[in-house]
Amino acid sequence: MNIAFFLLPKQEVVCVKEDATLRQTLERMEHYRYTAVPVLTAEGKYVGTVTEGDLLWFMKNHLDLSFDQAHRVLLSEVPLRLNNRPVRIDANMEDLISLAKTQNFVPVVDDMSSFIGIVRRSDIIDYCERLLLAPATDEKPLGREA
Repeated sequence: MNIAFFLLPKQEVVCVKEDATLRQTLERMEHYRYTAVPVLTAEGKYVGTVTEGDLLWFMKNHLDLSFDQAHRVLLSEVPLRLNNRPVRIDANMEDLISLAKTQNFVPVVDDMSSFIGIVRRSDIIDYCERLLLAPATDEKPLGREA
């Protein structure tokens, strides 16, 4: 199965640039109610995924930093604790399933490592559900002959 079928294109994905501030990142995530978003370079390359936990741990470890000062900290200064690995657009569904076990979404890049979108874990689960249920609907009920 071609994963492009499941791709949510970059234009529809909430992302942040690595040169965004901590405050901009928090506000963007709050606005869209996301707990994790992809981080991109100015050139559109995938850098990683920032989570609410990354931001909270950073603020916890910098007690002198108040929310009013969060505009002075660049997102690139915040360590990303998770390594949400991307897949290339030519990856197979098995690659997606493997990564979706630990990631809410799987970033997708092209052959130049430019970010082109994501595949959501919910879409992968829906696909697997259809595969599992399809044979059951094709079976004849037991004890009856056609």
